[in-house]
Amino acid sequence: MSMSESNTSAVTQAEAVTEVGEDRTALPHHSWLQRLYTGTGGFEVVGRRRFYYLLTGSIVALSLLSILVRGFTLGIEFEGGTRVQFPTPADVSTTQVERVYSDTLGESPVSVQTVGSGSGSSIEIRSEALDAGQVAALQDALFDAFQPQNTDGDVSRNAISVADVSETWGGQITEKALIALVVFLVIVSIYIAIRFERDMAIAAICALFFDILVTAGVYSLIGFEVTPATVIGLLTILGFSLYDTVVVFDKVEENTRGILHLNRRTFAEQANLAVNQTLMRSINTTVISVLPVVGLMVVAVWLLGVGTLKDLALVLLVGIVVGAYSSIFFATPLLVSIKERWGPVAAHTKKVLAKRADAAAGTQHAAAGRPAPRVRAAAGSAPRPGAQPVGKRPVGKRSKKRH
Repeated sequence: MSMSESNTSAVTQAEAVTEVGEDRTALPHHSWLQRLYTGTGGFEVVGRRRFYYLLTGSIVALSLLSILVRGFTLGIEFEGGTRVQFPTPADVSTTQVERVYSDTLGESPVSVQTVGSGSGSSIEIRSEALDAGQVAALQDALFDAFQPQNTDGDVSRNAISVADVSETWGGQITEKALIALVVFLVIVSIYIAIRFERDMAIAAICALFFDILVTAGVYSLIGFEVTPATVIGLLTILGFSLYDTVVVFDKVEENTRGILHLNRRTFAEQANLAVNQTLMRSINTTVISVLPVVGLMVVAVWLLGVGTLKDLALVLLVGIVVGAYSSIFFATPLLVSIKERWGPVAAHTKKVLAKRADAAAGTQHAAAGRPAPRVRAAAGSAPRPGAQPVGKRPVGKRSKKRH
């Protein structure tokens, strides 16, 4: 067993011992809800980081596989094409519109959907780029089939609007989105390195890349359409994930301040305590953030049918959940692994674990009836209230020499 993986077992042995030859009174058992609410370190996150690394790696592998195999469903803003829109006539379905399109041009459109609701609803057709002749033929066919009305209530061919989006414009959007993402990551790295330290900046950036990759993988796997609203939402959820990570790291910094001068706890144990102390807060923040997003999805999809709001809500919903996971189960364990790999924290962890091993060996000798070696009390444990100090004779009337 490696040094970093022995923290949990070592602290379990140490907490069972208060002094040589004396067992600690069993602590009362609390339910997981009580441990979650009080945040007293009842959930082992850092100590089980191998499991969470395996889970995180599996999620990343699945996301990469989906991106490489399935790719993305890019919106018309990125691929270019033609968008045709007209007010929705009474009792007209998207299937009927798609049939008219196919009969007129001999191919199926990319998508046909209803946008808006009630009297303000309209039919939106998205297709590959159409030339002037195809656009004219499609307008004529749609007008003859559905007789759309303009804003004045008159049947008019001009009620059918056509908009072309070039691939160049979509490329410019992609380029600007990538530039914005790089600038965001650079600024975040500088801020965390100044506010905290280099290792925390590395762990936070790795968590942000995880959020980006997994969110993109979900979009690829489920087939969500990638639009400019998706890019905006992605930058938004990165901010949320960073906020949650900074809150956890702030607690880690508070718990581990001056720990190198103490021998009771390791850096990993104090970091795990920080995760427990902020776990309930992270859950509350995530739930409160998700509820408005779910409401936005309900309004966008079922009531208004606004595609832009739907795309924005989808990326926010996925990103908030992924960001909450990464800040708790990936960023903090990764920080501990970096710290314990080299530097003063690694040396301190070895020192604490060595003292605990000595204390455990002394207890085993005492239990076997052999003279126990002279060792100090176990690091990380506290004497039971009322226990006599080890190695000292009690002072009192009974200890006085009688004449």
